[in-house]
Amino acid sequence: MSLKDYHIILASNSPRRRELLRGLDLDFEIKVLPHVSEGHPDDMSAVDIPLFISKEKASAYKDMLKPRDILITADTMVILGNEALGKPRDDDEARKMLHALSGKTHKVVTGVSLSATDKERSFAVTTDVTFKDLSDSEIDYYVSHYHPLDKAGAYGIQEWIGYVGVTGIRGSYFNVMGLPVQRIWDELNKFVD
Repeated sequence: MSLKDYHIILASNSPRRRELLRGLDLDFEIKVLPHVSEGHPDDMSAVDIPLFISKEKASAYKDMLKPRDILITADTMVILGNEALGKPRDDDEARKMLHALSGKTHKVVTGVSLSATDKERSFAVTTDVTFKDLSDSEIDYYVSHYHPLDKAGAYGIQEWIGYVGVTGIRGSYFNVMGLPVQRIWDELNKFVD
C-alpha cells in the first residue's frame, strides 16, 4: 500500500502547518478538537516538551481513528538555553521574547506524532536559529505589524523579522515554520510499509 491508500488527518489550526503539508501533494483533512491539553510536567526538560505535547494531542484523537486513518499531531517550541518560549500572551511579552532572542542562537524543536488504529510513531526535529542584534525599533515594528501572538517564541521565520533578523540556520527551515515536512514525508512512507 502507498500513502494514497490512507486518509491523512492533520490535527492543527495552524495555517502554516496546513500550507507546509499541502506542499507534499498529499490529500488530507483538518480535524481539530476543542480544548486539547497542551500542558506538561513542570520538571520536564524544555527540549522534551514538544514531543510530549504531540503525544498528548494524539491520545485525544485515538478513539476517533478508523482503519486506514493516519493522524498527524505536532507541537513546536522555541528554546533559549533551558527555557521554553511558547506563544506570548500579549505584545509586551512578545517584545520581551524577541529581546531575549536578539543576538543569540536558539533551538526550535517540533515534536510530531503519527497515529493509526494499530500503531504510533513519534519523533522530534531540532533546528538552530541565530538572530542578529535586533534594535528596539525593529522589534516594535515587527510586533505592531505582524502580531506574533500565535507563534512560539513570538516570531515567524517566514515573516519580516526572519528576513531582516535571522543570520544563520542549521537544520530544517520548514521545522522553524512549524512542520518538518521532509522528515514527515520519510516517516509517513515508513509508517505505511
